[in-house]
Amino acid sequence: MLLIDVVTKLVAVAELAGRERVTLVPHVLWLTFTRNAGAAFSVGTGATLLFTVVAVAVVVVIARTARSLVSSGWAVSLGLMLGGALGNLSDRLFRSPGPLRGHVVDWIELPHWPVFNIADAAIVIGGMLAVLLALRGIELDGTRR
Repeated sequence: MLLIDVVTKLVAVAELAGRERVTLVPHVLWLTFTRNAGAAFSVGTGATLLFTVVAVAVVVVIARTARSLVSSGWAVSLGLMLGGALGNLSDRLFRSPGPLRGHVVDWIELPHWPVFNIADAAIVIGGMLAVLLALRGIELDGTRR
């Protein structure tokens, strides 16, 4: 997931920066280049350092949890969230305006939704899968509650 996110962001920067949005499916899907200093819905644009610290903490927690995983469902869920967190964290660390303050590259636009990227989609899908697994009572070790 991380590799897909990094490559698609490189393409978005090279092909979409400075352009008007590109319509892929009229009224449904556009490619729109933007840089986001905040979180979802551009919340907290002045808290980029805080989001960087939170992303590092999430990566550490998921990496530690992964050592005890037996459930393939939880492995997929946490893998998606880890890949997404690393994708956006790499932007925060390496993109302008500078280390720990970098703005995340977003480029996928749907109607009535903020512009997002592959990392964001992975985090959301991984989170939804985690909720489903928890609701079904499936533990990290694969047992059922």
